[in-house]
Amino acid sequence: MAKKCSDAPTCSVDYAFRRIGGKYKGRILWSLNEHKILRFGALGRILADVTTKMLTQTLRELEADDLIIRKVYHQVPPMVEYSLSETGMELIPFITYLKVWGDKKMEKKS
Repeated sequence: MAKKCSDAPTCSVDYAFRRIGGKYKGRILWSLNEHKILRFGALGRILADVTTKMLTQTLRELEADDLIIRKVYHQVPPMVEYSLSETGMELIPFITYLKVWGDKKMEKKS
């Protein structure tokens, strides 16, 4: 009989990386930190390598994890803005450390 995989995080590090891991989540959080408020199209331009489907899915996951706030303006055409939640803002110092580390490592490769 095959063993079932659990979706429950195995530790707090696993929990954290499930929330911010992946190709786009950290970059979205960082972009929202730099710009404060961004619309979907602007995020798509900043993350030029992301598909519309993947950006939509990633934004939904970040919203479900209470890391970003999605504000819908009921107008024609509809407008949606994204910003960091308080929980998302708590992550910025850690993402800053990762950025500094990445900058140093990329410099060494140049």
